[in-house]
Amino acid sequence: MPEALLDANARGAAARRDDLRLISDWIPRGATVLDLGCGDGSLLASLREERDVNGYGLEIDQDNIAACFEKGVNVIEQDLDKGLGNFQSERFDYVIMTQALQAVLRPDAILDEMLRVGREAIITFPNFGHWRVRAYLGFKGRMPVSSALPYEWYDTPNIHLCTVKDFQVHCQRNDIRIIERTVVNRHHRSGALTRAWPNLFGEIAVYRVTR
Repeated sequence: MPEALLDANARGAAARRDDLRLISDWIPRGATVLDLGCGDGSLLASLREERDVNGYGLEIDQDNIAACFEKGVNVIEQDLDKGLGNFQSERFDYVIMTQALQAVLRPDAILDEMLRVGREAIITFPNFGHWRVRAYLGFKGRMPVSSALPYEWYDTPNIHLCTVKDFQVHCQRNDIRIIERTVVNRHHRSGALTRAWPNLFGEIAVYRVTR
């Protein structure tokens, strides 16, 4: 995983807590979970407390790994760009990746791996098709900076930005079935506009998918 993603985990801690509210309802009690780029383990710790899940987190930052241990979260030091070959197929009920898909070298490959080792995958990512992003590029002629994409072009960990439409086309072309989708604004709220025109008004996309 790129080192810049370590800062993304730290800066996105509050967003991760908001993501949890959206993700938690999709995970039944007692499920097995693998959290990719788990940060300080807050997501797994909360799911363990609220949903009695049993799982592991993958993380590369030593401070985050120490924080996971303090929370009693099972964590493995691992670079996501090297794949998930150390996990057997269908090992977990759910594999989760929040706000990191766009920061790995091969998001298509890691998505395939998520669906190999898990029955279902839950992914969240910033929508590069949001109207503010389009306006920033169109009117200012510069790479956008927003709450969902809070980096300058030179220090961003995001190397494969996509839109809601891009992700759905990829799923259709690769036999990935979308079970549920929620597209929300910067406050992780869904409204009439995000539901009617998700690719234009949604800032963050949350998908639950399977083969």
